[in-house]
Amino acid sequence: MPDIASLCVYCGSSKGSDGRHAREVEKFGRLLGEACVELVYGGGNIGLMGVLADATLEAGGKVTGVIPTDLRRVELAHQGLDELVVVESMHERKRRMFERADAFAVLPGGVGTLDETFEIITWRQLGLHGKPVVIVNDGGYWQALIDLIEHTVSAGFTGPMIRDLFAVVDHVEDVLPAIATMPATAVRPLPEKT
Repeated sequence: MPDIASLCVYCGSSKGSDGRHAREVEKFGRLLGEACVELVYGGGNIGLMGVLADATLEAGGKVTGVIPTDLRRVELAHQGLDELVVVESMHERKRRMFERADAFAVLPGGVGTLDETFEIITWRQLGLHGKPVVIVNDGGYWQALIDLIEHTVSAGFTGPMIRDLFAVVDHVEDVLPAIATMPATAVRPLPEKT
Protein backbone atom coordinates (compact mmCIF):
# COMPACT_ATOMS: atom_id res chain seq x y z
CA MET A 1 0.00 0.00 0.00
CA PRO A 2 1.50 3.36 -0.97
CA ASP A 3 1.62 6.29 1.40
CA ILE A 4 -1.81 7.79 1.90
CA ALA A 5 -2.77 11.42 1.45
CA SER A 6 -6.04 11.34 3.39
CA LEU A 7 -7.46 9.32 6.26
CA CYS A 8 -11.11 9.09 7.26
CA VAL A 9 -11.41 8.77 11.04
CA TYR A 10 -14.54 7.54 12.78
CA CYS A 11 -14.86 8.51 16.45
CA GLY A 12 -17.30 9.75 19.06
CA SER A 13 -19.20 13.01 19.18
CA SER A 14 -18.76 12.63 22.94
CA LYS A 15 -15.50 12.42 24.88
CA GLY A 16 -16.69 9.41 26.86
CA SER A 17 -16.07 8.84 30.56
CA ASP A 18 -12.38 7.92 30.33
CA GLY A 19 -10.06 10.91 29.75
CA ARG A 20 -7.51 8.54 28.20
CA HIS A 21 -9.47 8.49 24.94
CA ALA A 22 -9.34 12.26 24.46
CA ARG A 23 -5.59 12.27 25.17
CA GLU A 24 -4.97 9.50 22.62
CA VAL A 25 -7.18 11.17 20.02
CA GLU A 26 -5.32 14.45 20.53
CA LYS A 27 -2.01 12.60 20.05
CA PHE A 28 -3.36 11.02 16.87
CA GLY A 29 -4.42 14.41 15.49
CA ARG A 30 -0.90 15.72 16.05
CA LEU A 31 0.53 12.65 14.29
CA LEU A 32 -1.72 13.22 11.27
CA GLY A 33 -0.78 16.89 11.07
CA GLU A 34 2.94 16.16 11.35
CA ALA A 35 2.69 13.40 8.72
CA CYS A 36 0.82 15.72 6.31
CA VAL A 37 -2.08 13.26 6.12
CA GLU A 38 -5.37 15.06 5.54
CA LEU A 39 -8.03 14.26 8.14
CA VAL A 40 -11.50 13.51 6.78
CA TYR A 41 -14.08 13.21 9.54
CA GLY A 42 -17.67 13.96 10.53
CA GLY A 43 -17.26 17.73 10.80
CA GLY A 44 -18.23 18.19 14.45
CA ASN A 45 -16.66 20.53 16.97
CA ILE A 46 -17.59 18.45 20.01
CA GLY A 47 -16.43 15.25 21.63
CA LEU A 48 -13.52 13.26 20.28
CA MET A 49 -14.28 14.60 16.81
CA GLY A 50 -13.57 18.16 17.95
CA VAL A 51 -10.42 17.11 19.83
CA LEU A 52 -9.14 15.29 16.75
CA ALA A 53 -9.83 18.16 14.35
CA ASP A 54 -8.31 20.78 16.66
CA ALA A 55 -5.15 18.75 17.27
CA THR A 56 -4.67 18.08 13.54
CA LEU A 57 -5.11 21.76 12.70
CA GLU A 58 -2.77 22.87 15.50
CA ALA A 59 -0.11 20.52 14.09
CA GLY A 60 -0.42 22.18 10.68
CA GLY A 61 -2.56 19.49 9.10
CA LYS A 62 -5.41 19.82 6.63
CA VAL A 63 -8.89 18.91 7.89
CA THR A 64 -12.06 18.28 5.90
CA GLY A 65 -15.35 17.77 7.73
CA VAL A 66 -18.51 16.31 6.22
CA ILE A 67 -21.73 16.99 8.11
CA PRO A 68 -25.44 16.63 7.31
CA THR A 69 -27.56 19.77 7.42
CA ASP A 70 -29.65 18.37 10.30
CA LEU A 71 -26.56 17.75 12.47
CA ARG A 72 -24.92 21.13 11.89
CA ARG A 73 -26.43 22.49 15.09
CA VAL A 74 -26.55 19.26 17.12
CA GLU A 75 -22.87 18.43 16.54
CA LEU A 76 -21.89 22.09 16.39
CA ALA A 77 -20.20 22.08 13.01
CA HIS A 78 -16.54 23.03 13.29
CA GLN A 79 -16.05 26.47 11.73
CA GLY A 80 -12.23 26.44 11.66
CA LEU A 81 -11.70 23.63 9.14
CA ASP A 82 -9.95 23.85 5.81
CA GLU A 83 -13.20 22.63 4.28
CA LEU A 84 -16.65 21.90 5.69
CA VAL A 85 -18.88 19.94 3.32
CA VAL A 86 -22.58 20.14 4.18
CA VAL A 87 -24.70 17.29 2.80
CA GLU A 88 -28.37 16.36 2.97
CA SER A 89 -28.28 12.97 4.71
CA MET A 90 -26.23 10.56 6.81
CA HIS A 91 -25.96 8.27 3.79
CA GLU A 92 -24.47 11.05 1.70
CA ARG A 93 -22.14 11.96 4.57
CA LYS A 94 -20.72 8.45 4.73
CA ARG A 95 -20.34 8.21 0.97
CA ARG A 96 -18.59 11.59 0.68
CA MET A 97 -16.22 10.70 3.53
CA PHE A 98 -15.50 7.42 1.74
CA GLU A 99 -14.80 9.16 -1.56
CA ARG A 100 -12.34 11.62 0.00
CA ALA A 101 -10.33 9.03 1.97
CA ASP A 102 -7.49 6.71 1.05
CA ALA A 103 -7.92 4.67 4.26
CA PHE A 104 -10.00 4.49 7.46
CA ALA A 105 -9.25 4.47 11.18
CA VAL A 106 -11.70 3.65 13.95
CA LEU A 107 -11.19 5.33 17.32
CA PRO A 108 -13.47 5.09 20.38
CA GLY A 109 -17.08 6.05 19.81
CA GLY A 110 -20.66 4.91 20.17
CA VAL A 111 -23.29 3.39 17.91
CA GLY A 112 -22.70 5.95 15.15
CA THR A 113 -19.05 4.91 15.04
CA LEU A 114 -20.13 1.26 15.02
CA ASP A 115 -22.48 1.95 12.10
CA GLU A 116 -19.69 3.58 10.09
CA THR A 117 -17.23 0.81 10.97
CA PHE A 118 -19.51 -2.05 9.98
CA GLU A 119 -20.47 -0.35 6.74
CA ILE A 120 -16.90 0.32 5.62
CA ILE A 121 -15.80 -3.24 6.49
CA THR A 122 -18.86 -4.67 4.71
CA TRP A 123 -18.13 -2.58 1.61
CA ARG A 124 -14.61 -4.00 1.61
CA GLN A 125 -15.97 -7.53 2.08
CA LEU A 126 -18.22 -7.01 -0.96
CA GLY A 127 -15.28 -5.82 -3.05
CA LEU A 128 -16.61 -2.27 -3.33
CA HIS A 129 -13.27 -0.88 -2.14
CA GLY A 130 -9.78 -2.06 -1.27
CA LYS A 131 -8.89 0.75 1.12
CA PRO A 132 -7.23 -0.17 4.44
CA VAL A 133 -9.32 -0.17 7.62
CA VAL A 134 -7.64 -0.01 11.04
CA ILE A 135 -9.39 -0.40 14.39
CA VAL A 136 -7.55 1.19 17.31
CA ASN A 137 -8.14 -1.04 20.34
CA ASP A 138 -6.38 1.28 22.78
CA GLY A 139 -6.93 0.10 26.34
CA GLY A 140 -9.13 -2.71 25.00
CA TYR A 141 -11.93 -0.31 24.03
CA TRP A 142 -12.97 -2.28 20.93
CA GLN A 143 -12.29 -5.77 22.34
CA ALA A 144 -16.02 -6.55 22.62
CA LEU A 145 -16.44 -5.64 18.93
CA ILE A 146 -13.51 -7.84 17.92
CA ASP A 147 -14.96 -10.69 20.03
CA LEU A 148 -18.37 -10.21 18.41
CA ILE A 149 -16.87 -10.47 14.93
CA GLU A 150 -15.03 -13.64 15.99
CA HIS A 151 -18.34 -15.00 17.35
CA THR A 152 -19.99 -14.48 13.95
CA VAL A 153 -17.11 -16.42 12.37
CA SER A 154 -17.31 -19.32 14.85
CA ALA A 155 -21.10 -19.44 14.42
CA GLY A 156 -20.69 -19.79 10.65
CA PHE A 157 -22.34 -16.49 9.68
CA THR A 158 -19.11 -14.79 8.60
CA GLY A 159 -16.23 -16.33 6.69
CA PRO A 160 -12.77 -16.34 8.27
CA MET A 161 -11.54 -14.00 5.52
CA ILE A 162 -13.22 -11.17 7.42
CA ARG A 163 -10.09 -11.08 9.57
CA ASP A 164 -8.08 -9.95 6.53
CA LEU A 165 -10.35 -6.96 5.83
CA PHE A 166 -9.17 -4.84 8.75
CA ALA A 167 -6.21 -4.53 11.06
CA VAL A 168 -6.33 -4.09 14.82
CA VAL A 169 -3.68 -2.03 16.60
CA ASP A 170 -3.32 -1.13 20.26
CA HIS A 171 -2.01 2.42 19.92
CA VAL A 172 -2.66 5.43 17.68
CA GLU A 173 1.03 5.51 16.76
CA ASP A 174 0.54 2.16 15.02
CA VAL A 175 -2.23 3.28 12.62
CA LEU A 176 -0.16 4.74 9.78
CA PRO A 177 2.44 1.93 9.86
CA ALA A 178 -0.39 -0.66 9.79
CA ILE A 179 -1.96 1.06 6.78
CA ALA A 180 1.39 1.02 4.98
CA THR A 181 1.63 -2.77 5.31
CA MET A 182 -1.98 -3.76 4.53
CA PRO A 183 -2.37 -5.65 1.27
CA ALA A 184 -4.67 -4.33 -1.41
CA THR A 185 -7.90 -6.23 -2.10
CA ALA A 186 -9.95 -6.69 -5.26
CA VAL A 187 -12.31 -3.82 -6.03
CA ARG A 188 -15.57 -3.56 -7.93
CA PRO A 189 -16.86 -0.09 -8.82
CA LEU A 190 -19.40 1.43 -6.46
CA PRO A 191 -22.90 1.65 -7.94
CA GLU A 192 -23.79 4.91 -9.64
CA LYS A 193 -25.59 7.50 -7.54
CA THR A 194 -29.33 7.61 -8.15
